[in-house]
Amino acid sequence: MDFNVKKLASGAGVFFTRAVQFTEEKLGQAEKTELDPHLENLITRADSTKNWTEKILRQTEVLLQPNPSARIEEFIYDKLDKKLPSRMTNPELLGQYMLEAANDFGPGTPYGSTLITVGEYQKRLGGAERELLQTSAATFLTPLRNFLEGDWRTISKERRLMENRRLDLDICKARLKKAKQAEAKAAAEHELRVAQTEFDRQAEVTRLLLEGISSTHLNHLRCLQDFAEAQATYYAQCHHYMQELQRELNKCANAASTPHPTAAVCPDPVSSAFLSGPSSPGATVSSSSSQRPSTLAMEQTQLPVTGTRKAKVLYDYDAHDASELSLLADELITVHTVPGMDPDWLIGERGNQKGKVPVTYLELLS
Repeated sequence: MDFNVKKLASGAGVFFTRAVQFTEEKLGQAEKTELDPHLENLITRADSTKNWTEKILRQTEVLLQPNPSARIEEFIYDKLDKKLPSRMTNPELLGQYMLEAANDFGPGTPYGSTLITVGEYQKRLGGAERELLQTSAATFLTPLRNFLEGDWRTISKERRLMENRRLDLDICKARLKKAKQAEAKAAAEHELRVAQTEFDRQAEVTRLLLEGISSTHLNHLRCLQDFAEAQATYYAQCHHYMQELQRELNKCANAASTPHPTAAVCPDPVSSAFLSGPSSPGATVSSSSSQRPSTLAMEQTQLPVTGTRKAKVLYDYDAHDASELSLLADELITVHTVPGMDPDWLIGERGNQKGKVPVTYLELLS
């Protein structure tokens, strides 16, 4: 017990001495050992990395989940290390309401059938949003949090130790200046050498950790690329779904203008948009990251095809009838167009096989 009391008293004395030294430095009444410029630059760079990482993390969370209550709930479950209950995205919830309303109004009515069509596509948009949220959390948000909660805490701890060693060193320097007797000077010089050694050792440890910030930047760069790819995939899927929805609604409008009342009912979106022929260039989209269309590929597929060109298949496609050609991701085929053909389709050739292929599944090569 006596040892613990002495240790506590000694620790309190060291803390008080450091506090006095720190205060006198702030008031300009004591000299301060300056860090070397390289170490100072590393500290400044690390602080900037930490501050901007926090801002980017917070704003990305706001972008992906605008609801503050939902973000707080996710934070609590994350801290409790519990799985977050499954929650419908807003488009999925809207689609569900539309389907329920269609059943209430009558799925055979023009309004009811249109609600079913739009509702199904809203649910598909919600599914794409859910995939974006999951991918972004795993490939972007989690690495940023790991840096702030792991690496940065270690760096901060070592920096505090270095600052304490620096204060001890300056305290020893001040004692040596005040020492008058030879015995006191000898003791002060010994303490100064020990303090200098400990400070140099801690400064080196801190420097090595701070230099690791460069590796952190490279890691965050890869995460940023993954995040941008996930966004590109999400927006490409949304664009594709909305194009399909417009085609379905145009069919509804054309059917409504016919003299037969029964023709005004919209076709079922599952059977017509994804299981029928030329109006479904996005029937079977694989969710694997290796099959995600890039923004550049989406732009290239909008270019007019003149003559014969090579094209790379972005993801698998199953032909729906004998007029179409099935595709496998990453294979190369030859494509061309014919006069009067739907601009969303091309004629694809693979050896002796030939058939229509959806443009959105291809990356045209120069």
